[in-house]
Amino acid sequence: MKSYTNQRRLSLIFRYILLILLAIIWILPIVWIVLASFSFNDTGFVSTFWPEKFTLQNYIGIFTNPQYPFGNWIINTLIISLASMVVSTFLTISVAYVLSRLRFAFRKPFLQIALVLGMFPGFMSMIALYYILKGLNMLNLFGLFLVYVGGAGLGFYVAKGFFDTIPRSIDEAAEIDGATKWQVFVHIGLPLSKPMIVYTALTAFIAPWTDFIFSGIILSTSGNAKDYTIAYGLYNMVHTAKGNATAYFAQFVAGCVIIAIPITILFVFMQKFYVNGITAGADKG
Repeated sequence: MKSYTNQRRLSLIFRYILLILLAIIWILPIVWIVLASFSFNDTGFVSTFWPEKFTLQNYIGIFTNPQYPFGNWIINTLIISLASMVVSTFLTISVAYVLSRLRFAFRKPFLQIALVLGMFPGFMSMIALYYILKGLNMLNLFGLFLVYVGGAGLGFYVAKGFFDTIPRSIDEAAEIDGATKWQVFVHIGLPLSKPMIVYTALTAFIAPWTDFIFSGIILSTSGNAKDYTIAYGLYNMVHTAKGNATAYFAQFVAGCVIIAIPITILFVFMQKFYVNGITAGADKG
């Protein structure tokens, strides 16, 4: 018995040591980025982990640099992210509810096709989307918004699993009382699915807020820096500097910290709903 207790204790110690090491590996780069954003260096390149001198000049500089309008990038990204969040959440929840509650022709084939399509990454369609938007003269922020919300309806599987866990007897009781399908959805389905709505909204907001690949392809032909999003704007700031790229490195890092702030705040206050949405949606497929 004593030997078993010692083995269990050693096992727990080993696990905790491993978890601590993994936590350090994950947290260390984040700490370095935050410290580098406050580092003062004439060349812009940060060569030490702990800054020799702290300053807010990097944050001030990124907002006051007329060549790289960071304020416009934030506004553009925020508008696209919020609009995409609203539309994508509505589409995803609506499609999930319909496929969970209603029975109609070709429902099962649609579920199977959607499952297969979901296995392919969206980046496979980049070239086709680029030429389609180019032909429609929509290589702009609105075209980027359409790309983000275009495939929202196919991301319904997690939300559908959540709706499958809600007893159908609740819907039937409401319909007996004279409620329509829409009223059941609005007054019963939506209130009961708050965790799933929060989860869907968070994922729909984060995707365009942090996206670089699609924004880089669609906005690359724009000659106006004011039309960029944050991710592509920061890349463009360092890329176009060429030989002077290190001069903007500290400002680039400051911009990365600013990008992370809204996401961090959202997860801190919404993590309960986020976790509940994932676990509830995984209960039933």
